[in-house]
Amino acid sequence: KKKFKPVINYVVDDLIYAGTNHIVFVINESKHQLIGYFGSGKKFGCNFSYVVQENISTCSSTSPGLADALASAYHLIKDRVVLFGMADTIMWPKEAFKAGLSELENSDLVLCLFPTDYPEKFGMVSLDNNGYVDRILDKPKSTKLKYMWGCVIWKPRFSEYLTLKVCNELIGDFAEILNSAINDNFIIKAVTFPNGKFIDFGTYEEIYQSMNNIDLESR
Repeated sequence: KKKFKPVINYVVDDLIYAGTNHIVFVINESKHQLIGYFGSGKKFGCNFSYVVQENISTCSSTSPGLADALASAYHLIKDRVVLFGMADTIMWPKEAFKAGLSELENSDLVLCLFPTDYPEKFGMVSLDNNGYVDRILDKPKSTKLKYMWGCVIWKPRFSEYLTLKVCNELIGDFAEILNSAINDNFIIKAVTFPNGKFIDFGTYEEIYQSMNNIDLESR
């Protein structure tokens, strides 16, 4: 008999596998079931906190809410290395966070990259000749870029930078903030998983298609 668990449980498992001891969920005021399911984190062997998202920025964005969500959690993440993943996604391999974290020492951020046939749905990543990120193209209608970012790891310096961009400049586009950080000499390294897989369960169509083409038990 198959056991099912919420999609968000996969990214939580991956974070804990990478050695994370404190996970912050950024939620809206209606997410009572999520709080009931995860609780304090004790049964997962981790500490869980919850932050209610504030809408701070004013500009339009191809990924609305993401930068605001991260800025809302600033008081809990400001002095920490941050491993960021999205709740409605599943990544293969499950070691993605762990691999990315191992590359953080000589950079400010690390993006974990996965191949995709749907660039119009994701943040596509351009690399320079040395394998560093030189541009993010968010949800392009057409592009020759092959890899999208699935999760991000960064040092406290970027948490400070992002929060200032959101709160002081009212910029809410995460891709714009990443590109601005590149222009301001942040070092962004990439870890690429050519045989990896990234699935976004954002729509019913994606859920239906994915559940007919993937084996979660093989992960």
